[in-house]
Amino acid sequence: MLTPVLEKLLILQDRDRHRRDLESQLQSVPREIAGVEAKIASEKAAINSARTELMECETQKKILETEIASVEQQLARYRTQQLEVRKNDEYQALGHEIETKQGQIGELEEKEIGVLYSIDEARKKFAAAEAVLREHIAGHESRIRQLRELETRLRSELTEAQASLAEARVPLDEISLRLYDRVASRNFPACVPVRSSTCGGCHLKVSSEVESAVRSRDTKLITCDQCGRIVWFE
Repeated sequence: MLTPVLEKLLILQDRDRHRRDLESQLQSVPREIAGVEAKIASEKAAINSARTELMECETQKKILETEIASVEQQLARYRTQQLEVRKNDEYQALGHEIETKQGQIGELEEKEIGVLYSIDEARKKFAAAEAVLREHIAGHESRIRQLRELETRLRSELTEAQASLAEARVPLDEISLRLYDRVASRNFPACVPVRSSTCGGCHLKVSSEVESAVRSRDTKLITCDQCGRIVWFE
């Protein structure tokens, strides 16, 4: 049979536990939101990486196109000069330059074909990655909205829990409240039963004096001589 003071303290402790649980959940929400935001940043970085790869391929293609155009201009100039020269050695020299430029154009065009294949692959990769990653991002953003809603609800519940906790403190005397607050600030739960001569909080054996006191069901609050929690006999 619990004393009236203990009954009131257990009601207080139950509401205190609820308040602590809500505070713990509230503290975890910003951390979880930060974790989801980090995932979004990672997904966006992956999209940007795929986009950058595609842009680099397209830039390489433009560079090759410029180089091919430049060599073709040189080739056209050599051909024109070849038609105008009269000496055989000059004609042969220009013919050698023409062959060299044609070889350069062939090499550049082969590189261009390779780049075109790379662009095609990069576009496919980017399109696939973007579709998947944007779906992931949408899921992450939905999770953040849920967490924001949870945060709002928890704050509302915490306000109610704090009011309920304050209400539970009213019937208790100042000495009992002071003892409870001191113990709860260090060890929670502050009120625990003694079972088989063992404290339900620290799980250590209480002294014979403490066990005797709790068994006598004294109206005075008894504390564990090991951890200082308020104890009662069960």
